[in-house]
Amino acid sequence: MEIHQLRYVVAVAETGNFTRASERVHISQPSLSQQIINLENEVGRKLFHRLGRKAVLTEAGEVFLERARRILFEIENAAKELGDHPTLERRIVVGAIPTVAPYILPELITRCRARYPNLQIDVREDFRTHLTRAAVEGEVDLAIVALPIKDPRLSVEPLLTEPLLLVVGKDHPLAHKPRVKAADLAGETFVILGSSSSLASQIQSFCGNHNFEPRIGFRCAQVATVKALVGIGVGISILPQVARDPEDAKSLVYIELSGGSPSRELAIIRHQQRYQSRGAEQFLTVLRERAAELMR
Repeated sequence: MEIHQLRYVVAVAETGNFTRASERVHISQPSLSQQIINLENEVGRKLFHRLGRKAVLTEAGEVFLERARRILFEIENAAKELGDHPTLERRIVVGAIPTVAPYILPELITRCRARYPNLQIDVREDFRTHLTRAAVEGEVDLAIVALPIKDPRLSVEPLLTEPLLLVVGKDHPLAHKPRVKAADLAGETFVILGSSSSLASQIQSFCGNHNFEPRIGFRCAQVATVKALVGIGVGISILPQVARDPEDAKSLVYIELSGGSPSRELAIIRHQQRYQSRGAEQFLTVLRERAAELMR
């Protein structure tokens, strides 16, 4: 039994398809299929039902999958422990959602470089669903995402709660109102992030809780694009407070909605069984300090 065969079993189980699994582990589909057959012959049990293009775990496969995951995690953890020698370079991969990454990570990396010069930080900016999967699969050491997170395989540490603010162009009629309520937004065109964004989902839920469906005119990939479109007056948006920049005052007005602004809770997620390296703990120390500052 080979380590790569265990990885192939996990890939097929998680993708449900031999072709997609082969793409994930970067080998040809026939080679992957043969490796799975070899493993099945060795253990004396079929691990997958082949149902056309679908691959579904057998009962024996379910049992084997859990063992395979544990073994792979232990191998990875052993390698990380060996890499935690105090004189060696330390490397971690940190994920963050797009409404966090550009506003928090540069400051964190600057502080870490000053305090922990041996710590190397790689960054993955992505949407919450993708980062959740990356944390489960061990592709990131930890990630900063918006709650809720319900995967039982993940450890979830609340980090901070911040308000979500209405943002409009300087010449928009709402910019000059002394009070703006959620109901005032019902007829407006919204500029929001793509449907994979947790912030986009929260905006739609907020509007639904106030009995209207937001009219979405623009979906963007980056917060900077949202701000640019709102700044020229084609729509309004709702953004987290952390995204507010002094330069925004040239074209944007941020407004706290009367009657209770929406808010979001950010959290740190990591795999329950993943070895927590010294480098990850160092980063977390700086992150928690910065979160406390933002809360103040």
